[in-house]
Amino acid sequence: MAKTTTPATTERHTTVSGRPIKALYTADDLADAAPPEPPGQFPYTRGIHTSGYAGKLWTMRQFSGFGTPEDTNQRYKQLLAAGGTGLSVAFDLPTLMGRDPDHPLSLGEVGKCGVSVASLADMEQLFDGIALEDVTTSMTINSPAAMIFAMYLVVAQRQGVQWSRLSGTLQNDILKEYIAQKEYIYPPRPSMRLVTDTFEFCATEVPRWNTVSVSGYHIREAGATALQELAFTLRDGIEYVQYGVDAGLAVDSFVPRLSFFFNAHNDFFEEIAKYRAARTLWATVMRDRFGATDERSWKLRFHTQTAGVSLTAQQPYNNVVRTAIQALAAVLGGTNSLHTNSLDEALSLPTREAAMLALRTQQVIAHESGVTAFVDPLGGSYFVERLTRDMEDGARDYFQRIDEQGGMVAAIEQGYPQREIAESAYRFHQEVENGERTIVGVNGFTGETDTGVETLYLDEGTAEAQCARVAELRDTRDGAAVDAALDRLRHAALETDNLMPPLLEAVRAYATVGEMCDALRDVWGEYEEAASV
Repeated sequence: MAKTTTPATTERHTTVSGRPIKALYTADDLADAAPPEPPGQFPYTRGIHTSGYAGKLWTMRQFSGFGTPEDTNQRYKQLLAAGGTGLSVAFDLPTLMGRDPDHPLSLGEVGKCGVSVASLADMEQLFDGIALEDVTTSMTINSPAAMIFAMYLVVAQRQGVQWSRLSGTLQNDILKEYIAQKEYIYPPRPSMRLVTDTFEFCATEVPRWNTVSVSGYHIREAGATALQELAFTLRDGIEYVQYGVDAGLAVDSFVPRLSFFFNAHNDFFEEIAKYRAARTLWATVMRDRFGATDERSWKLRFHTQTAGVSLTAQQPYNNVVRTAIQALAAVLGGTNSLHTNSLDEALSLPTREAAMLALRTQQVIAHESGVTAFVDPLGGSYFVERLTRDMEDGARDYFQRIDEQGGMVAAIEQGYPQREIAESAYRFHQEVENGERTIVGVNGFTGETDTGVETLYLDEGTAEAQCARVAELRDTRDGAAVDAALDRLRHAALETDNLMPPLLEAVRAYATVGEMCDALRDVWGEYEEAASV
């Protein structure tokens, strides 16, 4: 019989803002702090709505995308039929990097980690039979975000949907790409112009659309601590607001359409405190630093995804438990939208069955656990309140350090957040290697035989189909119209014109993602990160 490996009992002194986590908290730990205001009141520590989930549950938005647009369209229809209440689009690596499927650097990656979208024709197929007026759509795309968004707007227009009625979110968070995920194209400063141009365009044309989802998720996945995720994410948000104000936008004209995207990791109470602190910090900074007077600018709204980096290939059914705990933390922390990862994601893209189980996990929490009957049910806990305040203090320390460097763009150019995350990731893995931190099924309790799971396999047929589709598109479209539209895009990039109108023109002419991104590469060049020591 296989021997079960049990880890030695160790004591990890986790700290937040320099304070060790204690075994017992009492009223003395809150003696210097006033109790938080009720839910729905500034600074919204306990939630931005007075009624919590009693009036409306969070949006159950499952992240999905693979293969061809037809493949993903079918998965969307399955998720909506199963009770999903929003769509979240995962794009493949070539699309994320602004490359067409037939580009040499796309070899082996087309449709593998998301759906391949090269042109308006693909976007039309992706949402075929789905009424965009009736769903909210989140699109996880950054460097080519404006191009993909332009495609979505044209599809909606052709469905007869007024842009003013569209709701959804464009991730459009280029700062976290330089910090963590590294899917950037252009240097930081022209990239920020693309972001602020979407702010300006949507303020009048697509007023219900969230123009940026400031993402801590990828920062955490790269190895950041919960505190670093909180601090760097909010400081990225502050940077976007500052750039918008510097571009001449009134703060209350665009800040209400900024949203956030956080990770839900394994340390249950730490995650809850992180979300509570985030609301407090954002409300305070928007009011006191930027002079926002519209309460919608003060209210931090956020989507949560359970931690992909916590999923293990070993004993994959353990991932169902991890995901449930993480999802519950997000709900108790007041998330507005939630994606739950599938048990097989350390092995492959999710199968239909694994994706359904992930959605059912949310539905069990919502309808069977009873936690949605209460607003901020852990509010008043000595430990949670102290941890929330420690998170706030630690984040403010990071804000000050980044401000002293000239802001987040300058800090990124100096490699500061990158180094902080790398050091945290190294410490975490040292703890795992040394047995100070237990990962069930990996370095502890490893004796049980792994139970295999079926995985989703994608062959190169997707790449062949997408390359053929792009070739046919180039043969049948009006090439002169495409060339003229791309020339206007280059000209706008050289001037100070808003880039959304020329992008929409190029999309309608069926210019590809790669062609539009290359037009801007011609003007701005590509970014190469300096070595960080």
